[in-house]
Amino acid sequence: MSFTYETRVDQYGNTLYCYMSEDGSQSPTLHVYPGDELMVKLTNALPSSTTPSFQKHAMPGMGALPEFSISGQSHEASPNCGGMVMTDTSTNLHYHGTNTPPTCHQDEVIKTLINAGETFQYDVHFPLDEPPGLYWYHPHIHGISEAAVQGGASGAIVVEGVENINHDVAGLSERTLIIRDNLVPGAPNGDDVPAWDLSLNYSPVAYPEYKPVVIPVRPLQKQFWRVVNAAADTILDLQVQYDGVAQDLQVVAIDGVPTGSKDGEFEGRTLSKKHFLLAPAARVEFILRAPPKSVKSAMLLTLNVDTGPDGDNDPQRPLATLKVNEGAANPSLTVANVSAPPPLHMRFEGLAKAKPVTQRKLYFSEVLSDPTDPNSPTNFYITVDGAKPTLFDPDNPPAIVTTQGSVEDWTIENRALENHEFHIHQIHFLVLERDGKTVEGQYRDMINVPYWKGSGPYPSVKLRMDFRGPDIGDFVYHCHILGHEDSGMMAIIRVLPSSSPIR
Repeated sequence: MSFTYETRVDQYGNTLYCYMSEDGSQSPTLHVYPGDELMVKLTNALPSSTTPSFQKHAMPGMGALPEFSISGQSHEASPNCGGMVMTDTSTNLHYHGTNTPPTCHQDEVIKTLINAGETFQYDVHFPLDEPPGLYWYHPHIHGISEAAVQGGASGAIVVEGVENINHDVAGLSERTLIIRDNLVPGAPNGDDVPAWDLSLNYSPVAYPEYKPVVIPVRPLQKQFWRVVNAAADTILDLQVQYDGVAQDLQVVAIDGVPTGSKDGEFEGRTLSKKHFLLAPAARVEFILRAPPKSVKSAMLLTLNVDTGPDGDNDPQRPLATLKVNEGAANPSLTVANVSAPPPLHMRFEGLAKAKPVTQRKLYFSEVLSDPTDPNSPTNFYITVDGAKPTLFDPDNPPAIVTTQGSVEDWTIENRALENHEFHIHQIHFLVLERDGKTVEGQYRDMINVPYWKGSGPYPSVKLRMDFRGPDIGDFVYHCHILGHEDSGMMAIIRVLPSSSPIR
């Protein structure tokens, strides 16, 4: 398929971005199967940059690459893939959550640049054991990711086959909901003003009216909802209420991985939740039963989220109204019927019982760039404990080096007065603990780490990182509040081939 990356300015002066397909669809949902190759020809149709080099975050050219040392050996930074120098109109594509290779023309984002007027070919290999579920795509150019994603440049990816692992969804009508955020027009002040407005499938739910999107449903019909938090900065806490009463969300998958499908339990397990916290970039898939005709108010909303004294205002607000009608049209897609038994091998199998080869501690922190000026920009860091906090640069040496086949336990602390959201590319992790307390593990690629209150222990999560897959090379981990990532809160990990021991 072919995409063009396009832009326009809306009536409020906000710059919008979109991936347009050949048939005129805006950022369409892509459907693939495990083992597929996704081929995307992307043309950057933005006007040429008026700034020859976006100096603050510019990526290097092909020559005179800096050197750095690992295990006493000198290494040269890799050249760029595609364009040679970053501009303020550069783009690329990240296939978020997928366990695909971090190589040029696949899911490499550190050095891949597609500049105005350029065309770039992606050929992304999905592994045969890719978990069936919901993923998404978006641009990942450090320094301008927030603006592009807030502008609307994002879309869903569905890896098919979840019905073979969790039979509860087989044959249900399927609905994909993509929640995005954007600037509040006019940037008004006030305690009730959200930091960012929201939209649902490109339909605005704007302050102060918060006019919800209307979703037609048949009374008591079960539907399978796939929800992407494609917001650049906004944390969601989803709930469905019928006449003010919270309803059961029958959760089937989180971050693309069917719930319960781990460590020998190859058939998924449906979990009942009254609400679900969805970090930026996280996904949740659930079965929802529509209300009876007697219900007067049926709403999908996001609850208030306390993001900390330095965080954003994230108030409760509606997203959609469920309108009950006997003649309501079904969504255009239906989940397939069960066509195969659960697979004999599942990705991440045995991870819970695997012995980690090392323990690491990382932490989020932030500081004013000029401590004497309270209005100066904030620098954001993610740091391996014991190392010097360093702002991300694509030519930085890797902060962590490991070997393919390894299993590691990472503790992620939040030492800041606002929430941060941990994400790592190419792999998933198993959640082991929150604040030192064991939790029932679920595989994720996103995890919220609540804010520190200024005293007492730092909030933390303990994660089991799975490097047993085939992917090697350099990729990144970062906070997925993209304003934080753009301001430095990202670092590189290098996975060496299993024949390359680390000293």
